[in-house]
Amino acid sequence: MAEYTKSEARDWARANLRGVNGVCIPTFTNDLQGLNEKAIRYDIAKDVEYGMAGSLIVSETATTEDEFIQFTEWAVDEAKGRLNIIHHASWNTLEQAVKMTNRAEQAGADLVLLSYPPTFYPKNDDDIFEYTKAYGEQTNLGFILFPVPLWGFDHVHPMGMSPSLMERLVKEIPNLVAIKAEHDLPHIAGFVWTWNHYKDDVVITCPIARDAMPLKTFVPIQAWATSNYQFFGPIVPRIFNLIESGDEEQAWDLYWKLQPAFNYNGGTPGANFVHRMEWKYQGWLSGYNGGPLRQPTMRLNDGQMRGMRRSLIASGLEVTPEEDDQFYVGRNPA
Repeated sequence: MAEYTKSEARDWARANLRGVNGVCIPTFTNDLQGLNEKAIRYDIAKDVEYGMAGSLIVSETATTEDEFIQFTEWAVDEAKGRLNIIHHASWNTLEQAVKMTNRAEQAGADLVLLSYPPTFYPKNDDDIFEYTKAYGEQTNLGFILFPVPLWGFDHVHPMGMSPSLMERLVKEIPNLVAIKAEHDLPHIAGFVWTWNHYKDDVVITCPIARDAMPLKTFVPIQAWATSNYQFFGPIVPRIFNLIESGDEEQAWDLYWKLQPAFNYNGGTPGANFVHRMEWKYQGWLSGYNGGPLRQPTMRLNDGQMRGMRRSLIASGLEVTPEEDDQFYVGRNPA
């Protein structure tokens, strides 16, 4: 159960949603018939080792409902309070999102990243508002609102979620505790607008490391959440902590060294879906487990893998010497 009531959710987030919050993508057994507990625990332990403050338990990977709850339970148990465990409310319907969020709360999740179903096609602001409000009313955990072009809401408003809609959401849903502001991705206008309007109401996060670091040098962003920071090993938490401690020059030195990796980390254009296989491979290059994913999943080719590896080497980061075929096996095969 949550450590807070719904009315306390925003205060809890202000106090606890801090630092760099990455992602944990499940690993399956090599026959793809179940989850690999040792590999999942290994990745959560690696998050702790690398200085992450939290991890999104990714749901878009063909787990069953029961498997996903087992995944969450293992992550909670391995984290032992050292990480925020963030439920990924990315499901097929509102009803399923509510059910799985409430089950994740029972399993020990701390808060939620809210997504919208691929078949959800709102006609106006009211449709988006009613979906989001219904979700908040039927769940207890604090959730991160995620305005992003992925949802395809630009036919409702060029911003995706209009200013008047944002105002209603923030004012009327008490367990909306944070905004992952990517309205104008790949630009920063969405973050700047959101920060200027709602920084005193909820936690505002810029998840894009390339933007978040320079922004944090003059805007006190308390959390970067959530993204594929695992690609960079322990470097993004190190940069965050250097800025927090006032050592901006050393943070800038690390930031400039990361440019080759940033340049390769633009994502797959046109898919409107996060390339989880790519993110898992990125983590494997930097010491995470890797390992098999079920269909349906996007695929990697040799050119993509070589490019990501070279970008880390050019950034001066440690990269696994193992051949790429070992990624599909993982460091803890089962």
